[in-house]
Amino acid sequence: MKSKTTLVALAVWLAAGALCFGSAFDGTWKLNAKKSHLGRGMGRNDTVKYEMSFPFRTKVTIDGVNAKGKPSHDEWVGTFDGKDYPVTGDPDSDARGYRKVDDRTMEYWVKKGGKVVASGKIMVAPDGKSRTVTSTGMGPKGKKVHTTAVYDKA
Repeated sequence: MKSKTTLVALAVWLAAGALCFGSAFDGTWKLNAKKSHLGRGMGRNDTVKYEMSFPFRTKVTIDGVNAKGKPSHDEWVGTFDGKDYPVTGDPDSDARGYRKVDDRTMEYWVKKGGKVVASGKIMVAPDGKSRTVTSTGMGPKGKKVHTTAVYDKA
């Protein structure tokens, strides 16, 4: 009986912790191409998924298409503390960092070989149903490219 009570208490504690540490960014986001302004010749992130990863980290999984039209998939696991964490699966970057500005806004940067190659801001709408990602990076011809990608919550 004591072990059942302990297990139930642990399950409730873990569920409450997940709710407390959840954020407006959590969940799966699908690109709304009609509302987005993507850089010419650039790849696109069709699906972005934020999920809790033990212990107290977030896993970000991105699926899309690269600049050559081939499928792309990369993953990042870290915290939104402004530090760089490794990226796997992306030949154009090896680290990414996020810094939470407030409950609905984050800044991010993407690095390759220690150098920032792209940066931007992620803003979740007050209703939590969409988010806008504005970014600046280098295009395929070496020129700066500004993009605005709008995502809907799946």
